[in-house]
Parts: sequence; C-alpha cells; structure tokens
Amino acid sequence: MRHLKRTAKLGRTGQHRNAMLANLVCSLILHKRVTTTLAKAKAARSVADKMVTLGKRGTLHDRRLAAARLHREDAVKVLFSEIAPGHKERHGGYTRIVKLGQRQGDAGQRAILEWVELSGAPPAPAAAAPAEQAKPAEAPAESK
Repeated sequence: MRHLKRTAKLGRTGQHRNAMLANLVCSLILHKRVTTTLAKAKAARSVADKMVTLGKRGTLHDRRLAAARLHREDAVKVLFSEIAPGHKERHGGYTRIVKLGQRQGDAGQRAILEWVELSGAPPAPAAAAPAEQAKPAEAPAESK
C-alpha cells in the first residue's frame, strides 16, 4: 500500500525526476514564468518555494545547498540577488499556478508556473489600453 507516499513520480526514476525539476525551477528563476503540464508545475512549486526560502536566509551554506540542488550557478545568483529579496515580506506561497487548456496532441492539462510578486514585473497590457483611448484624436493639419 502507498500510504503516506506523497512524492509525484511523474513516470520517471528518482534521478531523472530530480534533474527535470531542477531544470524546471532554473527556467522559472531565469525567465520568471514557465509553461508546463499541471502535474510538473505542482511538483516544481514545492522545489521553487524551498529555493526561495534558502535565498531569503542568504548564508553561504544556503547558497551551496541551492547550487547543489539546481546545478546552475547563474540561476543561483539570480535567485539570491533578485527573486529572494523581492519576496522578503512574504511567508511562503511564492509561486502561482494558472491552469490553461489541454494540449492538442495528448490532451495533457497545461499550466503556467510563475512568481506571485516581483518588483520587476511588467505592467498588465489591459491597464495601458484605456489610457490610450482617453487621448483625444488630433485633427490632421492642412497646409496650403
């Protein structure tokens, strides 16, 4: 019986699963948003939250633990310098999963995994549209 066995296996061996989740979290750190399947997003969310917790503590030991888990020094630098300070006041729940439709080929449920709050987030395009419509149109100047 599989009682109290919570790990999502994702159809992979343990080493393959850990490598895949590390790559997914590195992509999330570097690109701020990734599109993947819902099951992978749910599995990667816990890894990403634990990495942000390490980044918020910020000691040398925490940096080495993050580098051992993620295997990419550039992602660790971005995590400790940009992402962790952006979530300084938040206590957990650093990521958001937005469900998308099903994938065309195999009907797999897709989702977007992204950071909840980040200071460098781009403004929403819907907010910029009403400001452009509010400007009066200028009449073309006629020259004779």
